This record gives sequence, structure tokens and C-alpha cells, in this order.
Amino acid sequence: MTEPGTLTHGAGGALYISVDAEAYRIEAEDAKNLLFYGRVIPITLERSRTTPGGILVSEIVIEGHAAMNASGRAVMLHTRVGSYIIPLVSFQRVTRGEAISAPLFPLLPEVGL
Repeated sequence: MTEPGTLTHGAGGALYISVDAEAYRIEAEDAKNLLFYGRVIPITLERSRTTPGGILVSEIVIEGHAAMNASGRAVMLHTRVGSYIIPLVSFQRVTRGEAISAPLFPLLPEVGL
């Protein structure tokens, strides 16, 4: 079962998603594109690795996406570790910095009958 997560407001208006010891990020400009234009936006993760020559390399990779749900009242977040939903009002409050964080609710896969 998918563990609950948290959406947090960060420096420069970026949003951080904490789930299963992973720290995903949504850029401030991407959050605006989601809220104002309804666009699907990327969820990224910063990974660090050491090359065979001993050089530390940091790279940003897309690990999922966020989109409005069909009703327009919630935001769905899909990551490698699971899918989550957050009410639009909570997402907006965290994006504006009115709330420091908000819980994410796991989306359970539909079970065939």
C-alpha cells in the first residue's frame, strides 16, 4: 500500500513532495502553469552519483507528473513510488505560502470486481 506524503512550500516558491524517503520537487513556474492554465507539469528528483573518476555529478530527472483531476477540485500527483491526491484549496494555500505544508492522500488502484 502507498504511504501518505506531504506537500511543503520551499525557497523561491518551489514545492517539495516528501514520500517514502524521497524528496520530489515542483518548480514555482510549473505550479503556476498547473493552477492558471491546467497544464500537466513535471515532478522532478535531484540525484547525485559518483563517476568512475571520482567526480560527484548531480542531475535532475523527471520522476512523475501532476495534473488537475477531472472535476478541477483536486490535484493528482503521480510519482515512481505511488499516486496521490490533494484538494485544490490545500495545493493553492501551500503554493501561495499561506500554509507551510499539507498532507497528500494515497490514490488506491481500482480493484476489478
